[in-house]
Amino acid sequence: MTQVTVTYLQQLNSADVIPSAKSLPEDARIELAKEITPEFSRFLYQSVGSELNWADRLGSTREQWEEVLRRQGSETWVLYQQGAPKGYVELVTEVAETGSEVEIFYFGLFPEATGRGLGGVLLSEALQQAWALGSRWPQLPEVSRVWLHTCSLDGPTALPNYQARGLKIYRTEVEQAEVKDASSGLWPKVAA
Repeated sequence: MTQVTVTYLQQLNSADVIPSAKSLPEDARIELAKEITPEFSRFLYQSVGSELNWADRLGSTREQWEEVLRRQGSETWVLYQQGAPKGYVELVTEVAETGSEVEIFYFGLFPEATGRGLGGVLLSEALQQAWALGSRWPQLPEVSRVWLHTCSLDGPTALPNYQARGLKIYRTEVEQAEVKDASSGLWPKVAA
C-alpha cells in the first residue's frame, strides 16, 4: 500500500476559466469524438495512463465502458497533432439539485506529448466545452459546476495546470492505495 494525496478542484462559474497563454499549434486540433467506441476510449485511457498508474478502469467490461460513454452529458474530446492522437479529456455529467455537474473524468497527454505546453491548451478547451455542455445537451439542466480530482501519482505539472486554468481546491484527502502497474498488457515484455 502507498500513501496517496487526492486533491479535488472545482469551478462554480464559467468566468473562472483562465485560458492558456499558449495557442494550439497549427498542426494540431481538438475534436469531439461523437461516436467514440469503448475500444478507442480504452486506447486513449491506456496511452495516457500507462505511466501514471491509471488502472481503475482496466477491469471494466466493454458493456461497463459503453455505459459511461453513452450517459447523457458524456463526451470525449481528443487532441490530435499531425493526424495522431496526443491526448484527451473525458467529460461525465451528473444532474444535481443545483444543475448539471460536469466532471473532468479523465484528462491527460500521451507521454511523448508532455512538456510542450499542450496540457494547458487542452485543459482550457476542456473547461470551455464543459461549461458549454448545455448547448450540445439541451435536455440537461444548465451547468452549475465543473470539477475534477487529481492525486500525487499524477504527473508533477497536473495540479499546477489545473490551478493555472482557474480551478480551486475544495478538498484534500490522504488515503492508502494499492498502486497497480497500469502498463501491464499495453506492450509485451521483452525477453531477457
